[in-house]
Amino acid sequence: MIEARKLCKEFQDKKRGKIRAVEQVSFRCQPGQIYGLLGANGAGKTTTLRMLATILEPTDGTALVGGYDVVKEPEKVRANVGFLSTATALYGRLTAQEMVEYFGRLYGLDNRTLKRRINEVFGRLGMDEFRDRRCDKLSTGMKQKVSIARTLVHDPPVMIFDEPTLGLDVMTARTIVDFIRECRQQGKTVIFSTHVMSEVEKLCDTIGIIHNGKLLAEGTLEELRQRYQQPDLEEVFVHVVEAAA
Repeated sequence: MIEARKLCKEFQDKKRGKIRAVEQVSFRCQPGQIYGLLGANGAGKTTTLRMLATILEPTDGTALVGGYDVVKEPEKVRANVGFLSTATALYGRLTAQEMVEYFGRLYGLDNRTLKRRINEVFGRLGMDEFRDRRCDKLSTGMKQKVSIARTLVHDPPVMIFDEPTLGLDVMTARTIVDFIRECRQQGKTVIFSTHVMSEVEKLCDTIGIIHNGKLLAEGTLEELRQRYQQPDLEEVFVHVVEAAA
């Protein structure tokens, strides 16, 4: 489970002074569910997810991820989380298999478990044909599959996706969307941030609309439509943001 509890994050800017990127954000996501965090660029989505993944420490508030506190037990949180973004950030001189092996060892997997998990994940993602090819020789779609594999290698119960389809071609983006669905079917807890309305409508069980660091609205797609008397998610989003402004 993911439970954000009044998460806040402040940054210090030399010109603008103190900036509050996230303010009092609270929500829950249960196993077997996808929670969609919907917002424009700069709304606070990435900062929120980075706090959940323990990449950033909250200025105030906290969160439970997989039953562990992100402030008090960050190492246990990391062991139970897979974090995927558009930025593949692969080391070009390693092969696809070496890259995934490296992350498996960071997660503390023993040799037998690591070998089994790599074979399972590579088979599932159709990666066997390029497992021994260097990452700098891979296509964009292949690189994203390597990123998925390294995210999955330790079989985490919680998956965090930060705009994972941004800038990808249609077929690669479709692969990512199908993978996110599969995570839900496996009973994983999934949080997914995006500004693409169609992806939210297809994937998410619960939607949270975030703007200027604040969670303005939350509910199922049907609940949001009825609450704001709007025909589709885009109109709901515009209505909520304009009302806040």
